[in-house]
Amino acid sequence: MTDVENERAVKGKAATVYRMVMDKHVCPWGLKTVHLLKSQGYAVDDHHLSTREETDAFMSKHSVKTTPQTFIGGERIGGFDELLRFFGKPVHDPNAVTYKPVIAIFSMGAALALAVSWLMSAAVLTLMTVELFISITMCLLALQKLRDVESFATMFLGYDLLAQRWVPYAYFYPFGEAAAGVLMTAHALNWLSIPIALVIGGIGAVSVFYAVYVQNRELKCACVGGDSKVPLGFVSLTENVMMFAMGIWMLVKYPIW
Repeated sequence: MTDVENERAVKGKAATVYRMVMDKHVCPWGLKTVHLLKSQGYAVDDHHLSTREETDAFMSKHSVKTTPQTFIGGERIGGFDELLRFFGKPVHDPNAVTYKPVIAIFSMGAALALAVSWLMSAAVLTLMTVELFISITMCLLALQKLRDVESFATMFLGYDLLAQRWVPYAYFYPFGEAAAGVLMTAHALNWLSIPIALVIGGIGAVSVFYAVYVQNRELKCACVGGDSKVPLGFVSLTENVMMFAMGIWMLVKYPIW
């Protein structure tokens, strides 16, 4: 331990950590554990479990199923989640409802729109910025769906009215959204991008409104992929209304006939 850590240990702020550090595997939770303890002012006596046999022996001795394990004042605190609770910090719940993915996507869409607008015209807030925000955000949302089309389609079939009548549409949707987004960003092939945006945006908006506000169903939104924990409702409705509105706007601004 360093001199600072020795001083902390003397003051009683010392912890012992057992974590896996092997040639081909360094436990990320162990790294998080050591960092958390140090950030809380603890001196850390860091023990590396360098082989599978050594790790298994440690877990058998202390009747635990996972590592890392933290000990403070001779008392076993537990793994990383237990250590977070020990310090009164929130513990990540993989099943919790969250809007973070949506916030990240829309924020990145806005940032990219501002950046491209500045590059093209040396102006940040223009009408083109709004167009770019919608089209780029469509691309980013489509990307989330394309990560696992099968999973997206399964969730999408739970509420989309057209997909429930024609299953292949659930597989077409993310590709259609991606194509429309890319083409609208480039202002290319309007005869193709505009109809796609109008069709999938319009049907999507009606489907979401019917499922959430008419049937009062509680569903997860497939808008950011099939593993989404975002509730179906305002976000998905906004996505589809944006697409439909973009289609109408470009149809007026850039007639395809």
